Amino acid sequence: MIRIRRLWLVPAFFIATIVYYFSLNPSDNIKPEVSYPSNGVDSKLHWTKRPERYPIEQFREYPTGPLQPMPRIQYTFASSPESSDVKSTREKRLAVVKEAFVHAWNGYEKHAWGRDEVGPISGMPRTSFGGWGATLVDTMDTLWIMGLKDEFAQCVKAVAQIDFTTNEEETINVFETTIRYLGGLLAAYDLSEAKYPILLAKAQELGEILYSAFDTPNHVPMARWSWKKTALGGEIEPSTQTLLAEIGSLTLEFTRLSQLTGDLKYFDVVQRLTEEMERVQNQTKMPGLWPTILNGKELKFDYNHFTMGGMADSTYEYLPKQFMLLGGRDKRYQTMYEQAIDIAKRHLFFRPLTPSGEDILFSGNIVATTVDSLPTSILDPQGQHLACFIGGMVAISGKIFNRPEDLQVARRLVDGCIWAYDAMPSGLMPEIFHTAVCHVGVDDPKPNDCEWSDEKWYEAISRKNSPVQNKEMTPIELGKTLVQQRELVLGFTQHGDNRYILRPEAIESVFILYRITGDTKLQDAAWRMFQAIDVATKTPIAHAAVYDVRKQIPEKSDRMESFWLAETLKYFYLIFSDPSVVSLDDWVLNTEAHPFKRPTS
Repeated sequence: MIRIRRLWLVPAFFIATIVYYFSLNPSDNIKPEVSYPSNGVDSKLHWTKRPERYPIEQFREYPTGPLQPMPRIQYTFASSPESSDVKSTREKRLAVVKEAFVHAWNGYEKHAWGRDEVGPISGMPRTSFGGWGATLVDTMDTLWIMGLKDEFAQCVKAVAQIDFTTNEEETINVFETTIRYLGGLLAAYDLSEAKYPILLAKAQELGEILYSAFDTPNHVPMARWSWKKTALGGEIEPSTQTLLAEIGSLTLEFTRLSQLTGDLKYFDVVQRLTEEMERVQNQTKMPGLWPTILNGKELKFDYNHFTMGGMADSTYEYLPKQFMLLGGRDKRYQTMYEQAIDIAKRHLFFRPLTPSGEDILFSGNIVATTVDSLPTSILDPQGQHLACFIGGMVAISGKIFNRPEDLQVARRLVDGCIWAYDAMPSGLMPEIFHTAVCHVGVDDPKPNDCEWSDEKWYEAISRKNSPVQNKEMTPIELGKTLVQQRELVLGFTQHGDNRYILRPEAIESVFILYRITGDTKLQDAAWRMFQAIDVATKTPIAHAAVYDVRKQIPEKSDRMESFWLAETLKYFYLIFSDPSVVSLDDWVLNTEAHPFKRPTS
C-alpha cells in the first residue's frame, strides 16, 4: 500500500513543475481573443488611477527603534592582502568577464534596444515581460557597477520614455515585473546615489500601477494580474492557484519603494502578506514550511508539496534580506527564517551518493502525506539549478543570525552546485536532475551509507525510473540498461531538464560564500564555471541558452533572458572585483541581484 500511495503522489511534482515553467514565459501563453476599448491618443488601452474598491484606512508602520547591531558579513580581506601574482590573475579574469558582458550588451543594444530581450542567434527582438525593455531596466545597475556610465546614462534617457500604463499582454506577472523592473529602477537609483531623480519617479509610477493588483478583498495580489480589467473598472481577485514565490517575494522592492518615497502603502501591503505567512507557518502540512501553491482567494495553505526551489525559492531568501533592510528591527523575519531552515536541514537537504564520495548537499522536495494514519514526508531527491541560491542564503543568515554551525551547511550546499557543474561533459549544471540519496539531513551519515558502488547506483536508477518491480531483470541489470537508454551521467539517476538557460543562482552562492570566507578556491571554481559557460553559450550576437548540458558541445537555443546581464555576469564580475565593490555589509541584494542600500539610521 505504501508503494501505491507513493506512485499516486509522484504526479504532484510534475504538475507543480509544469505550472512553474509555464509561468516563466507568460508571453508564450495562448491569449484569448478579447477586444478592449482604447482610452488613449495612441488607440491603446491605458491603466489609469481609479478609486480603490477595497481601500486601506490605516497603513502598517515601519518597525521603530534604533538600528539593531548585526555581525559583520564579509571576511576581513585586509587581514590577508593578496600577492601581486594573485591580484594580476584576478584582474585578468575580471577583464574577461567584463568583455563578455560588453559583447552581450552590444548585441542587445544593436538588435533589440528598448525591447525585453534579444535573440542571441537570430538577432530578433522578443517580448517576454511586458515589452517595456526588461533587459535594459534589469541591467542598469550592472552597467553602473562595471563603470559603464555612458551606457547607464543612455538607459536613463530610455527609461524616461517608458509608458508603464500600457502593453500588449493580457496579464502582467506581478512578481516578475516587480523584481526585474521595479527592483532594477530602485537599485539603479540607489547605486547612482540619487543623481537621477527620474529613476525614482518611474519606480513610483510603476509601483502605483502594481499596487492596483493588491486591490482585492483580502489584499492578496492577483499574481497574474488582469490589468486591462482593472483599467476598465472591473473587479479582480487573487487566484486559488497562486505560487508561494508570487506573494512571498515582493517585500524587498515594495519596502524599499516606501523607504525612498515616504509612502507607507507599499510597505503596508507586503507586511500584511508577511503577517498571514507568519500566522500559518506552523499550521501547514509540513509545519515550518509553506507549500508551493496556495489558495490566495481564501488564504489557505493546505497543498502538500514543499520545496525551497522553484515556485517557493525567493520567499525564503527574502526573510533574512528583509530583516537587514529593516535594520533588524522586526524580529519576525528572523523567527520565520529559523523555523523554516531548521525543518529544511532535517527533511529537505540531502547528501547524494557520488562516485568520489564528496560531502555535499542538495535541497530536494517533499510531499507530506499519511501512512497508516500517521503523518509522514516523502523526499524527492531532485536537484535544481534554481535552488542553488540556498547556499548563499544559509551563509548570510548564519552570519547575521549568529548561527556559525550553518556556515558549514552552506559550504556543502555550494559545493553541491559546483559538483553538478563539474560532473557534466559541458561543464554546465542542468536545470533539473535527480541523484541517489545516501543520507537525509545535515548530520553525519552512518558508516558506509555514502560509500560509492556501481551496484548502489544501478539499484537507485532502477527504483527511480521503474518503481514497479521488473520481473525480467534484476534491479542492477535494469539500472545498467537505463544508463545506456537514457544517457545517464555517472552519479545521476534521472535527467529531468538538461538545459542551461544562463541562470545565476550557482555563481550567486559561490560569490556570497567567497565574500564571507575569503576562500580563493571559490574564485577558482567560479572561473571554471565562467569559462565553461562562455565557451558553450557565446554567439556572434550575445550568449544563448543551451538544450543539453550532457553534450560536450551543446546545441544553442535562441533565448537570452535579462538575468544573464542583470545577475549572472554581475556575480561573475563581483567575485573578481575588489571586495569593497557592493560590500555585503552595506547592500542587500534582491532576487535579481539588484543592490538596495542598507539603512544607516
